Amino acid sequence: MADLNDVDATGSPCSGEARVLGQTRCRAAQAASCDSCGVKDVSVCSALEAVELEAFNALSEKVIFRSKETLFLQGDDARAVYNVTCGTLRLYKLLPDGRRQIVGFLLPGDFVGLSLSERYGFSADAIDQVSACRFDRGDFIDFVDRNPHLLRRLHQAATHELTLAQDHMVLLGRRAAEEKVAAFLLAMRGRLRRLGGSAVTIPLAMTRQDLADHLGLTLETVSRVVSKLAREKTILVVPDGLRIMDAGRLEQIGAS
Repeated sequence: MADLNDVDATGSPCSGEARVLGQTRCRAAQAASCDSCGVKDVSVCSALEAVELEAFNALSEKVIFRSKETLFLQGDDARAVYNVTCGTLRLYKLLPDGRRQIVGFLLPGDFVGLSLSERYGFSADAIDQVSACRFDRGDFIDFVDRNPHLLRRLHQAATHELTLAQDHMVLLGRRAAEEKVAAFLLAMRGRLRRLGGSAVTIPLAMTRQDLADHLGLTLETVSRVVSKLAREKTILVVPDGLRIMDAGRLEQIGAS
């Protein structure tokens, strides 16, 4: 987790080197063509042939969002669809009492804005620097109408999104904080491995407060659980992430 070793008073990451590396990766992702895009094979784009991909690319605008920059707010007109190519997005809702509930995190290859609703049902902002392909929603829908075979891949993406939402509901329903944290780490490991990541090291851009707001815990509880797992040598805190030292134990906790 980005802020476990070196944080400011608010729990925000303080790793300048990591930010520079992330910015470099995202600039490279923004400059990449569709053919060389690192997430093409795990995103909706994988369903398109070369000619179709070229036409799809012509509809998109390559955009970069700085850390904490907002893509859209809950209730805004749903005018755009985004395909994340680098970085991590935070999706959240503001509750009537002003509290923030983080409903999910999006990684490279994920689409956001695919809902049929005319307004966004949540807000989205960048945790670290994010690059994405932005599509006008009307142009995106027209393209899908002309290429109906894309619907199958969109259905898979929607199913994946629904699965993540269901997993989040299960996480919130767990009684023990340790179970919640362990299950979250295992889920993130699975998502990152799909992108070619390590089975051992989990790079996490989100802060402890983000994790607390996602799991329905307090900042202090998240810190206590992570410290306990580290003392027990189940995990090792490393710069900008965690390393799983005892996968069996973590899986046992997460499945409790």
